[in-house]
Amino acid sequence: MRKFLLVLALLSTSVSSGAFAQQQRSGTPEEQKACARDVQRYCRPVIDQGDFTILACLQTNRPKISTACDQVLKSHGQ
Repeated sequence: MRKFLLVLALLSTSVSSGAFAQQQRSGTPEEQKACARDVQRYCRPVIDQGDFTILACLQTNRPKISTACDQVLKSHGQ
């Protein structure tokens, strides 16, 4: 789960305001919930290989991930 939170941190790097970025760094609870199942289902084998690997895994599996998780990725420019 910690790696998943770090992935969401990467998704929110486009936010430039310091305080707001710090608050959004791990994603909202709704964003976490939207992608948690997809990370476990499709990216479990690479979950210990770093944040960019998990993000790449979600992008590779984009046709299979949930609509909600796809929207989270899109909302963060991914």
